[in-house]
Amino acid sequence: MSSSNLHFADLLFELGTEELPPVSLKTLRDALKNNFSEALKAQDFSFETVEAFATPRRLALIVRHLSDAQPDKNVERLGPAVAAAFDADGNAKPAAVGFAKSCGTEVDQLERIQTDKGERLGFTVSQKGQPLSELIEQILNSSLKKLPIPKSMRWGDSSAQFIRPVHWAVLLHGSSVLDATILDTKTGNISRGHRFMAEGEVSLHDADDYVNKLKAEHVIVSFEERQAMIEQQAKEAADKIGGVAQIDQDLLDEVTGLVEWPVALTGEFDTEFLKVPAECLVSSMAEHQKYFHVLDKDGNLMPNFITISNIESSNPRVVIEGNEKVIRPRLADAMFFYDKDQQTTLASHQERLKKVVFQNQLGSVQEKAERVAELAKSIAPTIGADPELAHRAGLLSKCDLTTQMVGEFDKLQGIMGTYYARHDGEDESVAIAMTEQYLPKYSGDSLAQNPVGQALAIADRVDTLVGIFGIGQAPKGAKDPFALRRASIGLIRTIVENQLNLDLELLIEQSLKQFDGKLTNDLAAEELLNFIFDRFRAWYLDQNVSANTVNAVMAVRPTKPLDFEQRIKAVQHFQTLPESESLSAANKRVKNILAKADVEVPIQVNKSLLQEDAEKALAATIATVEAELATIENYQERLTRLAALRDDVDAFFDKVMVNADDAAVKANRLALLKKLETMFGSVADISLLQN
Repeated sequence: MSSSNLHFADLLFELGTEELPPVSLKTLRDALKNNFSEALKAQDFSFETVEAFATPRRLALIVRHLSDAQPDKNVERLGPAVAAAFDADGNAKPAAVGFAKSCGTEVDQLERIQTDKGERLGFTVSQKGQPLSELIEQILNSSLKKLPIPKSMRWGDSSAQFIRPVHWAVLLHGSSVLDATILDTKTGNISRGHRFMAEGEVSLHDADDYVNKLKAEHVIVSFEERQAMIEQQAKEAADKIGGVAQIDQDLLDEVTGLVEWPVALTGEFDTEFLKVPAECLVSSMAEHQKYFHVLDKDGNLMPNFITISNIESSNPRVVIEGNEKVIRPRLADAMFFYDKDQQTTLASHQERLKKVVFQNQLGSVQEKAERVAELAKSIAPTIGADPELAHRAGLLSKCDLTTQMVGEFDKLQGIMGTYYARHDGEDESVAIAMTEQYLPKYSGDSLAQNPVGQALAIADRVDTLVGIFGIGQAPKGAKDPFALRRASIGLIRTIVENQLNLDLELLIEQSLKQFDGKLTNDLAAEELLNFIFDRFRAWYLDQNVSANTVNAVMAVRPTKPLDFEQRIKAVQHFQTLPESESLSAANKRVKNILAKADVEVPIQVNKSLLQEDAEKALAATIATVEAELATIENYQERLTRLAALRDDVDAFFDKVMVNADDAAVKANRLALLKKLETMFGSVADISLLQN
């Protein structure tokens, strides 16, 4: 049907299930929205927007102003070449007759269409659009099949597979039910309210009914609305006891995926547990019970927690007491682990680490710690750290991995190392380094600030990078099991943002010496350096530094990250100068001329061979600037000074023929250009700034 005959209405789809995995809920919702939107577009349906909803028991979509059918469209069919379709007298040959018959028409109704392969017969066929009711089942089932589900399940005698058993499906276009079978479930207009607080079935008239009717049955279908309610309720609950609720985003997402009707309740625990490091208690409350913790005005942990219930109890005190009863043994376990761990020194765990494999070819975690210790010790003098403390920090760096506390709460690795190192009387720099070695943990995270911590953070990452590249297991595609991309960015950030004068090439060389014949990839150093350069590129592009700027610096391959950063800043400043465009073009021209040179280019310019005034002027300016550059280390100042060459460079190219007939004059002029290229190349390849 034509677009003018299409009818538009809002479509509602809801899939009701057993409780969905809370950590995956938002991802499933967004993927369903994207899959369904793309499928509708691919099938040429017209619509305005798609809204997505998700609760523990449902995934839903509302598509606004969706057409009830595809539009009719004209499809142009191409037939045989005209030359092959008719004889010399203009009579139709079998090829033309057959094509006309396949189109349901006569030969005289065919068109002649000019193509890049010559004139051909053609015919335009009107193709009627299919109704939504006939295609929606396939569109929905394919959209659901493409969801990122690691493991599907079957239920009852159904052959369908999904992340959880399906119990109902709603499918309305306007007020009409679209008949379909979605994951072996017949569609209708019946949804269900809250598992415990609703009467049962909810009859829906159209999409506009959905949000309010479900809310009346104690279901907040919007993920964002539930999340905002949880955050607000938690803050208000903490405020009532004089504290501040600590809302971790990942935990908030997970809790939002656990409830359909959030109700915040405040509980408490024995102050005796506050003797345990706060991080241990927080991990126990968050990981085991999904509780938010509360800090007082001074930032100290309070003996309280906030839990988000999925029901509005007539006697909330009973619910609170139940939660308090459950958390008590969890915190008691944390206290037991902490006390038990302190009965032995952190250093004593080195023996256990000999039995923990870091990587089969690279040996144990203890072997890694010993390599890291040596590398940290060699890094220390360059960055103002004590070499012996850096070495000690390296030896102890992984010891907390075999403690009972980290065995229970792996997110506490490093943090517990700091507590136990202090308990053992280790130097404070060593203790701090236990935590700082893992910084940054994610994009935007804080960095190691203590010099010993910086040495350890750098050494640990370099060891991992060199080791994995050294056995030929560099990341491929999206697979990066050792998180080497993150390690590289962490390495770059630690060096650049802390203004550390370290050379990646030297670090890699020092690290390679620590592996004692374990490595098999002879190209490891080169491949790793290229890999880190790629991370440099990505890091700068994320900061909106232009690709041309990055390429210009990358071309000279500075292996010191801080040096790389300084060159980037200098090139960015150079691009703001009025001379930059002309000089970039000139450098590109110089590069091309030198690449095509068919004579040996002298190292020095011979003044006696200078003939034209323009080349004499350029040679004199180059000599002056070259002498000045010998005393200028700042890259920005160097490029600013080089910008003064523009007029002489422009005049040279305007008035001087580089490829002179006299071979000696030609070579001398090429030497002049080589000087120019070398001077600019001392900072970056300016020719690459040309678009």
